[in-house]
Amino acid sequence: MHSSGAGVDGARGVLAVDSTAPDAAPRGLDAFRRGWQTQIGDDVFQLPAFSPDTIGDFRVKGNVAKVHGAAIADLHAASATRTADAPGGDQDLVAMYVVQRGAWTLGGPPGSGDHTVSAGQFLVRHVGRLTAFETTARLTAKFLVLPPGELKPLLGNRVITGPADSAEIRLLTALTDMIHTTVADLGPAGVEATHGALVELAKAVAKGRFDDVEPRLAPALTQAAKDLADRRLADPELSPAMLARELNVSVRTLHRAFAAVGEQVATYIRHRRLQEARLALTAPSGRLSISELAAHWQFADSSHFTRTFKKHYGQTPTEYARSTGAASLSPNTHLPGHGPAERA
Repeated sequence: MHSSGAGVDGARGVLAVDSTAPDAAPRGLDAFRRGWQTQIGDDVFQLPAFSPDTIGDFRVKGNVAKVHGAAIADLHAASATRTADAPGGDQDLVAMYVVQRGAWTLGGPPGSGDHTVSAGQFLVRHVGRLTAFETTARLTAKFLVLPPGELKPLLGNRVITGPADSAEIRLLTALTDMIHTTVADLGPAGVEATHGALVELAKAVAKGRFDDVEPRLAPALTQAAKDLADRRLADPELSPAMLARELNVSVRTLHRAFAAVGEQVATYIRHRRLQEARLALTAPSGRLSISELAAHWQFADSSHFTRTFKKHYGQTPTEYARSTGAASLSPNTHLPGHGPAERA
C-alpha cells in the first residue's frame, strides 16, 4: 500500500494508492478512503459505502489529482467493486466516466434505470444524489468530478454517452494526462487556468463540439494533435488539414492552438520526421538508403531530404552517419541491416 500527497493547499492535491498487493487487499478500501478524505476531500466527491462482499478484496491502483473543485482519477481495478444498494447523501456535481477496459454500471435516479459504460465508451451526467454503482474486475477507466456551475445548465437531466475516441474525449484525455504530471508544481494562476480548461473542455463534450474561440484549450488540443501526428508520421496524408479533421476542429483553430504555445503544425511534423530519420541512420538493425529514408518519411526526394537534414542538424545524412560510425552513404547506399538481401 502506498499513499502520497504533494502540493496540498486546498485548491490542488495529488493522491496515489495501490492496494493490488495480496497482503494489502483487506486494508485497501480503508487506505483509499483515508487518502481521498485527507488529500482530495469530501467537498469534491463523497465516497460511498461499499458492499461488504467487495471490501475484503479491494484491489485498486489509481492516481487522483485535485484542481479546485474538480478531481481526476485514473483507476485500475484488479477486483470487482460494488457499492451499498442505497448509498444516499446529497451531491451536486458533474461526473464523467471514460472506460478503456472492463465496464462501469451506474445506478440512476428512481425510475430511470441503470447505465453501463462499456470499454471504449464515455458517459457524463449531473449527479444530485449518490447512487449505487459497480465495476467489473480488470477495469481501466478515468473518473472525473467537475463543479456543476456552467455544466449543469447544459446537461439538465440528460445522460450523454458516446465513443471514448471522439475528438472531444481525446482532447480531454490529453489534458488530464498533462494535469497529473504538472499539478503539484502549479502556482495559483496555473491552478485557475487548468480548472478553467477542464470546465471548457467538458462543456465541449456536453455540446458535442469544440469551442472554436476558446484559447484555454490550446495546450490540450496541441498535445492531442502531436500524439496523433506521432502515430501517423509515415502517412503521406499527414498534414494540418488531416489533423484538424481527425480532431474535429478547423485548421484555423489548430494553427492558433500551436501558435499559442509557440509552435507551428507543419514545423512539428517535419522535425519529428527528421528525428525518426536520424535514428534510422544509425540503427544497428537497419539498412535503408538515403532515397528510401526520404520516401518513407515523406520528403519530396533524396536531395530535398538531404538539404532539410543539413539545415536542421548541421550535417548531411551521410556526414551524420559517418560521425556516428555508420558506413559511408550515397543516395542509394544502404545502412546495415536493411539491404536488398536482408529484405528479400
